Amino acid sequence: MSSKGSLPPFALPIIFFALVIGLGTLFLHSRFCLAQASISWTDALFTATSATCVTGLAVVDTGTFFSRAGQVIILVLIQVGGLGIMTFTSLAFYLWRRRVSFTDRLAVGQSLLHDPAFHLGKFLQQIVAWTFFLEGVGALLLFLRDPAAFTPFSAVFHSVSAFCNAGFSLFGDSLSAWRQDLGVNLVFIALITLGGLGFSVLIELRQLLAPRGRGKAGAPRRMSWYTRTVLNTSLFLVLAGWVAIFLGEQFGQGDLNGGTLLAGLFQSVSCRTAGFNTVDIGRMTNISLLFMIMLMFIGGAPGSCAGGIKVTTFRALLAFGSAQLKGARQSYIRNYALSRDSLNKAMTLGVFGVAIILGAVLLLNITEGGDLPHPETRGLFLEILFEAVSAFGTVGLSTGLTPTLSTAGKYIITGLMFTGRLGPLVFLAALQGFQKVERFSRPEENMLIG
Repeated sequence: MSSKGSLPPFALPIIFFALVIGLGTLFLHSRFCLAQASISWTDALFTATSATCVTGLAVVDTGTFFSRAGQVIILVLIQVGGLGIMTFTSLAFYLWRRRVSFTDRLAVGQSLLHDPAFHLGKFLQQIVAWTFFLEGVGALLLFLRDPAAFTPFSAVFHSVSAFCNAGFSLFGDSLSAWRQDLGVNLVFIALITLGGLGFSVLIELRQLLAPRGRGKAGAPRRMSWYTRTVLNTSLFLVLAGWVAIFLGEQFGQGDLNGGTLLAGLFQSVSCRTAGFNTVDIGRMTNISLLFMIMLMFIGGAPGSCAGGIKVTTFRALLAFGSAQLKGARQSYIRNYALSRDSLNKAMTLGVFGVAIILGAVLLLNITEGGDLPHPETRGLFLEILFEAVSAFGTVGLSTGLTPTLSTAGKYIITGLMFTGRLGPLVFLAALQGFQKVERFSRPEENMLIG
């Protein structure tokens, strides 16, 4: 509870993100950040929001439109957004005071870890150290693989963009030139996956793989139920998406028709969190686009650089549906039943996400050709839906609609990116702050359903 006159805890990340986006907008609108042409305030705001919210949607080509200074600003915004403003702020406060209050420790813990009982300072130092380490390794591997294209700056830019699941690229066609390059694909797949697992999962995996990560009598420690759930669900989504996208393209006339299994795998990994592409998204079949929409909506793991409603929410909803079909009293995953509070949060986030996207799709259909007859806008609805889900899930993939958006449409997508990055956690925190516990029960009555 906040004292009277003070800001509620859920308002702090909103303010910090807004400030960073505002500063980024001012910089990107400056002449020294531009290669040649000027940029409107709307496009500067859109780009700054997309970078800070690690989305990757772009109204202009990052590699040619912005100068090296502008690209550095975008890189900084991506890094700050990927780690999270709350993480950076808490780390700075910890290093300054060498202590953090229990309230702040609990607030940060609930947003980054599934277990709030942890040492904040050590945890934040691990986040920063491992983030820079993995990004450094990724940059080195990209440079060694293709030093001509991935120069030192380009390698660092793309490594940070991949680990932070931003999807920004200095190449006009993203990674299409490396569509069949196994080395480059594997580096990006690894960075995207690690960035989308969540920091708590990464730290636990490091502890399990370390030589000292053993319990009594030298026996290896067991993986926690939470980490196992995140890994299993993520693997299932990647494999299911890989099969669906590959088959959808093979039996259709899309851009992957006659392509490789590698391209299908890359797009399955990327469309959940990152936004890079090795194929032309606008030429893929409707079947593939629909599966990609579902994957983008789910996103990555909590406390990660990814967006979406998160894989744990998806898994909880699956467990609830399975329990209802079986007539079971509890919804469970493996040997553990989910608490009522977890299920309520999962269903609330699911409804919240669907409502936001449907509202945005309605507005975009009005601003992007709503005054035209249907024959003249045939196919536009799917493109708008794809764009809206991509923005809400902070993915960054587009069928090509982004550069052609109207001014009003750009503001709608900007709001979606901001909401998608902060929405789920902030929404739940705000909801809990306004909720009142009822100390009575109303009489129940059956209703005809279905």
